[in-house]
Amino acid sequence: MKLGRRDGAGIVAKPPKDKLGLLIYGGDAMRVALKRQEYLKALLGPAAEEEMRLTRIPAGELRREPALLMDAIKAVGFFPGPRAAFVEGATELVAQTIIQTMGDWQAGDAQIVISAGDLKKTSKLLKAFEGNRDAYAWGIFDDPPDRAEIEKLLNEAKLRADGPVMAALEDLARSLDPGDFRQTLEKLSLYKLSEPDAPVTLDDIAACAPASVEAAVDDILNIVAEKQTTLIGPLMRRLQSQGVNAVTLSIMAMRHFRTLHRTACNPGAPIWGVRDRDRVMRQSRDWGTAKLETALTILTDTDLQLRSAGQTAPAMAIIERTFIRLAMFGAS
Repeated sequence: MKLGRRDGAGIVAKPPKDKLGLLIYGGDAMRVALKRQEYLKALLGPAAEEEMRLTRIPAGELRREPALLMDAIKAVGFFPGPRAAFVEGATELVAQTIIQTMGDWQAGDAQIVISAGDLKKTSKLLKAFEGNRDAYAWGIFDDPPDRAEIEKLLNEAKLRADGPVMAALEDLARSLDPGDFRQTLEKLSLYKLSEPDAPVTLDDIAACAPASVEAAVDDILNIVAEKQTTLIGPLMRRLQSQGVNAVTLSIMAMRHFRTLHRTACNPGAPIWGVRDRDRVMRQSRDWGTAKLETALTILTDTDLQLRSAGQTAPAMAIIERTFIRLAMFGAS
């Protein structure tokens, strides 16, 4: 059964204990790991490891010993409670083993929980979970946490935020990777230890928010936003030599231009996740709301092109061409 974002969040929060299991996959390993941790904790409770109700099986080991998964789901534990067999980093190389084990699964066996990277629509593993009414498949994409997820994280951190502070946290969540956002909330929780009943303020967020997001690509984003077309090519070659990939640049460019757009729409709003707020404000004023909306459309089209299964052109060439196009458009 295929899950959408809202259904997936509900299943992770309250996993049905009578189902075969869950496949959770996506290109961002951190996002996938965080959701998988939430699912297993909600399904098994905090003491699952100590009570030996959770069996972890790396995909490489499963490939060498295909019987490991079957043994794990059929094993009878010493402690009462739900059990799970977790296969980490699954690929098509172990798909057939997992599918065969799914065929032998019966009520009362341990749940099968699988994490994987990006899976194509033609993936045998993905089709097996989506086509089984007793199993779930949830793709984790690069969407930032929504308001409900942020409120849940705040409750877990024993924090309270209202009105403009919640709006600021939503902006911050759009600027940070999920792991960084969670760490920021943990830092906020420690910061507020001396006043546990007081709500979070904008000053609290300013004190705890990271000074920069992915500083390695800040230079290219500022060059594009400041329309310095001739500098794009040399810096792109340097970034490529350092191992920065096109999808990362696409994601960070989207975040940067969204920040510029929010600032243009609401000049007095707080700006999070940037090193130089004055520079961002200057860029925002220089572009204006209308041009920034067009820039975001261009970046969205590029992001879809980079993720397309039929894409054959070099990814870095695509994103470099988009950056040059944006700089020229901004200067027009």
